Amino acid sequence: MPEHQLRYGQYLGAIRRHHRQVPYGDMIAAERTLPVRRGRLRAIDIHRLVTPYVSVRFLEQLQAVVPLALMLVAFQALALRTTLDEAEMIALGILAVMTGLMLFIEGVGRGLMPFAENIGFTLPGRAGMALILAFGALLGTLATFAEPAIATLQVAGNAVSAERAGLLKSLLGPWSGLLVLAVAAGVGLAVALGLLRFMFDWRLKSLVLVIVPPCLALSAYAASRPDLAPVIGLAWDCGGITTGPVTVPLVLAIGIGLAASTGRGENPLAGFGIVTLASLLPVALVLATAMAVAGEALPDIAAAADSLPWYRQTPAAETIAALRAILPLVLLLFVVQRVVVRRPVKGGNVVAYGITVAVLGMVLFNLGLTAGLVELGNQAGNNVPWAFSPHYETGAPPLYPRLLGLTMVMIFAFCIGYGATIAEPALNAMGATVENLTDGAFKKRLLIHAVALGVGSGAVAGVVRILFDLPLAWLLVGAYTLALGLTLLSREEFVNLAWDSAGVTTGPVTVPLLLALGMGLGEAVGAAEGFGILAMCSAGPIISMLAAGLWIDRRTRRGDKP
Repeated sequence: MPEHQLRYGQYLGAIRRHHRQVPYGDMIAAERTLPVRRGRLRAIDIHRLVTPYVSVRFLEQLQAVVPLALMLVAFQALALRTTLDEAEMIALGILAVMTGLMLFIEGVGRGLMPFAENIGFTLPGRAGMALILAFGALLGTLATFAEPAIATLQVAGNAVSAERAGLLKSLLGPWSGLLVLAVAAGVGLAVALGLLRFMFDWRLKSLVLVIVPPCLALSAYAASRPDLAPVIGLAWDCGGITTGPVTVPLVLAIGIGLAASTGRGENPLAGFGIVTLASLLPVALVLATAMAVAGEALPDIAAAADSLPWYRQTPAAETIAALRAILPLVLLLFVVQRVVVRRPVKGGNVVAYGITVAVLGMVLFNLGLTAGLVELGNQAGNNVPWAFSPHYETGAPPLYPRLLGLTMVMIFAFCIGYGATIAEPALNAMGATVENLTDGAFKKRLLIHAVALGVGSGAVAGVVRILFDLPLAWLLVGAYTLALGLTLLSREEFVNLAWDSAGVTTGPVTVPLLLALGMGLGEAVGAAEGFGILAMCSAGPIISMLAAGLWIDRRTRRGDKP
């Protein structure tokens, strides 16, 4: 075999085995060093080159989407004896979501991550603190606009009752731009605060104890006002939406590079913690925004509906929306790379390829979102209460006695949260990383099941809240008060890990499904809105992970093997 073919084969094999560990900059550099033999590629050659590369990435999305979708379908088929409406359309929508997400993550990795990694390690030596903080805040803000799950908020507004939750309906409709801006501003502030934490080696425990109580106080105040109470679930759910495949890797690349450049990168878990801030500060900003506009005259939602971009879901409209979301972020990274860091952009063709693929992936994801994930979640949410109460559309009697039906619904909710978490590729990668960084003290299996237990329990609490119209604010106050108490007792490393684990479980697949499930449940039981499942799914793993960390510390002090 010629030498260049052997080298290229070895390189592809390395990608297949270690595609998560190879930095994109090294990939690009390695590709440029390979000799190029001009010739004609056959179809079989293209298949052999592309299939191993694509199949690994598509399998990740398959593992994240299919188990959760099958659980939703199986519960309806086996327990409720119902079938999906427009099953073929839902299947095509889910396929579009998986393909789009695969392309989007690939595009972000190829088109944006090389900028972020380079800037993260070189910017501290080229710029002052003020410029670094301004760049971080702007990066976090623009990255939020590019998150795929942001589109879910727009779709969720359709199921909100305008009569019973007028302010919430307006925030998800005509005022949606203001809502997304509040979320993005919260992430931007979180990134700036996270960078300060890296610079001055602040403990995440201290920041959590300072930030969470005001968020809970704002929630308690909002609960006392009928117009603001429905916004509480939206605000806390927005915290989960922000920690997606754009914000997290870009922000961590900047933060870890900054920690290394300042000599504070020795802590093996130093990279954890910044995701927590990006989950908490948007809560406060959304609640503050709702309070600021609460006295304003609500817009005519029916008249404004036709002008909203997500009511015209066409490929052209989605392409324009994707370009508006991604290009400002690319422009920011390019300008900082060239003007501040003063380094040329290497591998321009690869970067252009990445940006194009990211735009195409976002278009496919958004087109499949409503027809696939959202429709599946809505149908499941509409049918689930039939297990213990009359069907909300047909009036058919409940299928089971009330206690048995409620028990089945609780088991279903737990399985949805637990199963979705077990199948989450990001959590498996996180578990392997943590086991290596802690020298085996925190096993990957323990981490995965502890997080899954917390998410499953949170899903049960969120579903119960919707079914029985319980006050979400007090559930959140109770859950986060317990989390704060465990935080005081825990070591800093486990605090970082536990509070960040909530962000890992809320990806671009679980967010639309759980939001749609909540919207469907709310519509079926006559609730004003169905937010809050994501909020409880985020609180649950914090508690379970902190408890697991305390258990590990206790066993370690006793000399037992964890």
